[in-house]
Amino acid sequence: MRTVPAHLAQRYAEEGWWTSDTLGALLQRGLDAAGDTPFRVHSDVRPWSGTFREVEEKARLLAAGLAARGVGPGDVLAFQLPNWAEAGITFWAAAFLGAVVVPVVHFYGRKEVGYILGSVKPKVFITAEKFGRMEYQPDLAAGVPIVGVVGRDFEDLYGDRPFTGVAPADPAAPALIAFTSGTTSDPKGVIHSHQTLGFETRQLGAIFPPGRGPQLTAAPVGHFIGMLNAFLIPVLDGAPVNLTDQWDPGRALALMDSDGLTIGGGAVIYVTSVLDHPDFTPGKLAHMKYAGLGGAPVPAAVTDRLDGLGITVFRSYGSTEHPSVTGCLYTDARDKRLYTDGIPLPGAEIRLTEEGEILSRGPDLCLGYTDEALTEKMFDADGWYHTGDIGALDGDGYLSITDRKSDVIIRGGENVSAAEVEELLLRMDGVAEVAVVAAPDERLGEHAAAIVRMRPGCETPTLTGIRAHLEAAGLARQKWPEDVRRVDDFPRTASGKIQKFILRKGLS
Repeated sequence: MRTVPAHLAQRYAEEGWWTSDTLGALLQRGLDAAGDTPFRVHSDVRPWSGTFREVEEKARLLAAGLAARGVGPGDVLAFQLPNWAEAGITFWAAAFLGAVVVPVVHFYGRKEVGYILGSVKPKVFITAEKFGRMEYQPDLAAGVPIVGVVGRDFEDLYGDRPFTGVAPADPAAPALIAFTSGTTSDPKGVIHSHQTLGFETRQLGAIFPPGRGPQLTAAPVGHFIGMLNAFLIPVLDGAPVNLTDQWDPGRALALMDSDGLTIGGGAVIYVTSVLDHPDFTPGKLAHMKYAGLGGAPVPAAVTDRLDGLGITVFRSYGSTEHPSVTGCLYTDARDKRLYTDGIPLPGAEIRLTEEGEILSRGPDLCLGYTDEALTEKMFDADGWYHTGDIGALDGDGYLSITDRKSDVIIRGGENVSAAEVEELLLRMDGVAEVAVVAAPDERLGEHAAAIVRMRPGCETPTLTGIRAHLEAAGLARQKWPEDVRRVDDFPRTASGKIQKFILRKGLS
């Protein structure tokens, strides 16, 4: 792990951004104040309905059983579960014990799960017997001392009496390892402390609009932001938890009517797929007042569309390493909310290199990676994280993400910005989502390939049509795609970001 510069650590403590609270202490205070709050899982496979107090009782039984088996502060507990009550039970139990939790996205396969378990060598692994394509594979967990499988023997781990209180732990010590499979082939293990996550939880809670209504959480809890949004921030706010284990825009629309639930944003697809669904009617907009967008690039074509429907859009920028770097408030000026990624949030700092790369640091910046060499590469001695993202600041200090260093197509020695081409293609009729990636070219080295997801019932644009559209937009010819493919959906990270490295492999 990296060493946080002493002057930064001192500042974060003096400003109250880092506190002596562990995640367990934060959780305990919230539960004491909001025990009767509803906790529901909307699922065809494993529905559940109860209260925070009922989930806490089960979490304390699990914590007691694990403690009796020797699990305590600093021990690693990994779980791979859908958005079920057992995921909340597991996370809360880990928090009470002061254990280091490793959430694993439920749609990760054998390669990713095996890599993660081999990297962190957990003392406990909690998973599900089967869900969709996910299936428990005992050989992957053969080296894990304690294994619990929901649907088989999970409750056998419970103790006879509930665990009481919260185990003492060092707030500066690791509390979570989040694996992210963004632009690299193997997931990166990102280490966060109680202090960094405690601050991030308060930071996220502060930028949510008031009166947004009960939220439906579809983002996988196996992604750590999904986990915090599902199981910690609502507890601190005393807000109901409503989970769904499979994103179905038709079900989301039905829950708006039956339960008064709202869709508040996240990755762009959670909003646009609802708007594009045949069951969507203008009356549903009452349950879509706000769209806080982040976790993946946010095209202006999308924000314009949402704004035209009367949805208040506000954007943010962050990563697994540094979750909340910049953001807009829902009260900011329209042009800032729609077309920029905001200003640095409290405690966060940014600066741009001569090449435009964004460097960031702040109280919620991670402690580093499980890979020491990667930590040395990505963090400098002054505490700056080298994001690999390219950005620009306007005259008011608002940041716009313009590209990734690794997302530049080099065609015949000339750089082509994938984001620039994507922005224009999204304005074509029927295009719901697009990714422009580098395809190998024997003559030029690389050329741009456009991979599109179309709205229901719409035809795939031809290459001739795409080029005519880009010519009318005034885009230089060397930036035009030379290949077009259609997909029903894209490979994604847990936060909804398109995994372009997988798309590139498909073109090789």
